[in-house]
Amino acid sequence: MRILVVCGAGASSTFVAQRLRQAASAAGRDWDTAAGTESTIATAFADLVLIGPHLADRVDRIRAATRGPVIVLPDDVFADRDGTRTLAIVEAALADSPPSTAKGKS
Repeated sequence: MRILVVCGAGASSTFVAQRLRQAASAAGRDWDTAAGTESTIATAFADLVLIGPHLADRVDRIRAATRGPVIVLPDDVFADRDGTRTLAIVEAALADSPPSTAKGKS
């Protein structure tokens, strides 16, 4: 599973991606998480795209630019210091998505 975390400049998304990777690894998930910006979405392959809450008004445009599902993260996502809340958000989204999207879930 490849997850792309997107914010405005890429700095905040780096922290979220790192924390999510650590939480996923601790939970036994073999997920690749990466940070990016809105301009990297079209060229990055991702099974799932997480976008910062400040990009919520652009969600339709972002969905059109990516192949996978897009989740708008909550306003307090940057306070998720250990990544477990973000992990729970991703796992809930995968549980609600069609089987083809959830492939690679470990």
